[in-house]
Amino acid sequence: MQKTTSIIHSVPVDELTGSISVPIYQTATYVQEAPGVNKGFDYARSNNPTRKILEDIVAKLENGEAGFAFATGLAAIDAVLKLLSAGDEIIAVDDIYGGAYRLFTHIYEKFGIKIHYVDTTNADNIIDYINPKTKLVWIESPTNPTLKVSDIQKISDIAHSQNAWVVVDNTFASPIAQQPLLLGADIIIHSGTKYLGGHSDLVAGLVVVKTKELAEKIKFIQNASGGILGPQDCWLLIRGIETITLRVERQCKTALKVAEFLQECEEVADVYYPGLTSHLNHEIAKKQQNGLYGGVVSFSLKDDTETAAIEFVTSTKYFKLAESLGGVKSLICHPAQMTHKSVPREKRLQSGVVDSLIRLSCGIEEAEDLIGDLKNVFQNISKFETIV
Repeated sequence: MQKTTSIIHSVPVDELTGSISVPIYQTATYVQEAPGVNKGFDYARSNNPTRKILEDIVAKLENGEAGFAFATGLAAIDAVLKLLSAGDEIIAVDDIYGGAYRLFTHIYEKFGIKIHYVDTTNADNIIDYINPKTKLVWIESPTNPTLKVSDIQKISDIAHSQNAWVVVDNTFASPIAQQPLLLGADIIIHSGTKYLGGHSDLVAGLVVVKTKELAEKIKFIQNASGGILGPQDCWLLIRGIETITLRVERQCKTALKVAEFLQECEEVADVYYPGLTSHLNHEIAKKQQNGLYGGVVSFSLKDDTETAAIEFVTSTKYFKLAESLGGVKSLICHPAQMTHKSVPREKRLQSGVVDSLIRLSCGIEEAEDLIGDLKNVFQNISKFETIV
């Protein structure tokens, strides 16, 4: 069975009514026949039929043992971090999502968790930091926002030699382009807000695990901590997943065209996109990502100032200035002042998030219209400079 067919038919028909759309079980509790005797559900924090269907679909998407739905992507990250104890260590990709950095640094470090930020584009860099205290190797591939790519299989081999789990934030690639569990990873994180939902109308987080042992641990944490996704948003996420293949394939094709256009622009200093042969780890991305390189493109301006970047991101027509990505409408953002504002400037610069870096999330509009939008901004900025 082909991927798209498999996804569509992983959404079950309701056995009770024949409804082709998954019912929304908007309930807080369930009537029991006797104490502890029920139909598999006793309280909505512990389980919900709509949420269970979503979790099963996502687990199947990622070839995992089990999936778990949380209220936000950061709630999903938080649940995984609760696997750790004081004194444990994490090796994390240096170009990490700002929200994850904030959570690691301002919450978990004070509980005695030590984090080493490492450039994982070269897997061997991990060797200098991994030790018996290392419990998690945390990578994003591609990263947010400089689209760095890491060799998941090689990193997994190194991590497993020290009995550490490998966590891959697969948000940017999506399950359509990349399957980290098949490459050796143990845990996958998704911001369901992005490509899984696909319509910028919900926030959600997903965790998918490889083993029954991890499934039991995350299930306990999900129930004990209570950061669950509500049934309405579960239903929206299921609906979004049904079209993910069509959306992601279109967005990837558009992003490649946009990246190729940006490469030719005089005003652009650097373009970050794994689909370009000039990308540092293009060959690894080609192997890992099934020829689909994602819908996000980042670039920096030769005028390496925050002022120039802000002028640019506030001048587009079709690219809407907003945080988030992966939706059907194209978005633009300035990471230094938006998604990565919580990261200290010195560390931000070290990881490549310069003041003039701009991140684009390509939607499903025509590529020619999006390129025309960018072209108009470059022309207007050039005219302004000429007049001045």
